[in-house]
Amino acid sequence: MNVLITGASAGFGKALAARLVAGGHQVIGCARRHDKLDALAATLGKAFLPVVMDVSDTVSIPQIIADLPAGFQHIDVLVNNAGLALGTEPAHEADLNDWMRMLDTNIKGLVALTHAVLPAMVARDSGYIINVGSIAGSWPYFGGNVYGATKAFVKQFSLNLRADLVGTQVRVTNLEPGNVAGTEFSNVRYHGDDEKAAKVYDGFKTMTGEDIGDILLWLIESPAHINVNRLEVMPVAQTYNGLTIAKRPLKA
Repeated sequence: MNVLITGASAGFGKALAARLVAGGHQVIGCARRHDKLDALAATLGKAFLPVVMDVSDTVSIPQIIADLPAGFQHIDVLVNNAGLALGTEPAHEADLNDWMRMLDTNIKGLVALTHAVLPAMVARDSGYIINVGSIAGSWPYFGGNVYGATKAFVKQFSLNLRADLVGTQVRVTNLEPGNVAGTEFSNVRYHGDDEKAAKVYDGFKTMTGEDIGDILLWLIESPAHINVNRLEVMPVAQTYNGLTIAKRPLKA
């Protein structure tokens, strides 16, 4: 299969790319950082096509897809993995620029790329779109404000795609991971504060990018007549928070 992965230069995307190539598939690895893509291509060989893409630049996406070389133009699987969280401040203290960047990347970029790839899948009556969401799309937490809202969009968009694609053989999955170490997620969220990012994973055994790469590979190689609509995964140490009550003196 030909598998297009966004956010392929690190984390889930990088782990999945290595697994796919090892399994005999071809990968179109998309990311913003040319140097990291080239380094990955040097490791994975000709089965990995590095493509510089900033998904937030939605105007450029159709041309990038149209310009793919002949051997890679048939996209069997799209993994919308590119995304980010920025900041953990409460909504009234958040940076509006952070909010806008999350909307541009997590929603607009994902939608634009899906729109560019989906019609050919429907025409062939074959294909698979995997959106990498988050448990934040279902379970609110302090400081999750716009990030969680973007992932809730991804969840509902995935379900609505399933509804629109009824009668076709095109599959759609929303993968919803919880806490995962070994990626750049928290480093980006804390604007490069590596010490603060590392503390997110202190004191318990969490999942890794390699774990998520394994799950993504399992989804891609699952039988074509099976559709996993949503898959929520957490480390055993993580679970749901109780509902919070802020107790204050009652006004007379």
